[in-house]
Amino acid sequence: MKRGVCIVGCGALGSHLVQAIRNEDIDLRLIDDDRLEAKNVLSQFHVRQQVGKNKAQALAQTMQGFFGVKVDSVIPHRLTADNVATLLMGSALVVDCLDNTATRKLVRTYIRAHGTPCLHGALAGDGALGRVQWDDAFPIDDDGGAVGATCRDGEHLAFVALVSAYLARSVHVFLTEGKRVGYSVTPAGAVVI
Repeated sequence: MKRGVCIVGCGALGSHLVQAIRNEDIDLRLIDDDRLEAKNVLSQFHVRQQVGKNKAQALAQTMQGFFGVKVDSVIPHRLTADNVATLLMGSALVVDCLDNTATRKLVRTYIRAHGTPCLHGALAGDGALGRVQWDDAFPIDDDGGAVGATCRDGEHLAFVALVSAYLARSVHVFLTEGKRVGYSVTPAGAVVI
């Protein structure tokens, strides 16, 4: 039986993560209310022809077109206190790829109340650090969107993809072995945490 994996945030980390876990045997749900902008294609796994479309919908379309992978559920809405239970319900794993502190806190409140495993991905705005951490070890910073600087001009694309690869590795290990592995990633390498 396929397990439900919910990716919240289809920008830099989330878009590359979805591409990297495309071969996992999962029911994949994507949540993002943001629209794709031309600057996003410099650092995100999106194509120029989809500029103006919702990121979750665009990513699902890209996965179908490039790889023949069907995303099971696409939610082009903002995660709010009013809908968080409905949107995350039934997930065997939630992966937080957000750059918004308030929404991260909503995810955390829900997953802790329901005992849902949650893996967080985060990037420093200067491209010097990436975190792949399970909820019990993840500090939610009150920086409110530092990832935007990382994504602005595509300068850190390779690093974004590297951190996403470690996210994908953590998802795979969790799904296949039930182990929770996290990483601290710098441009020089990664350390298991």
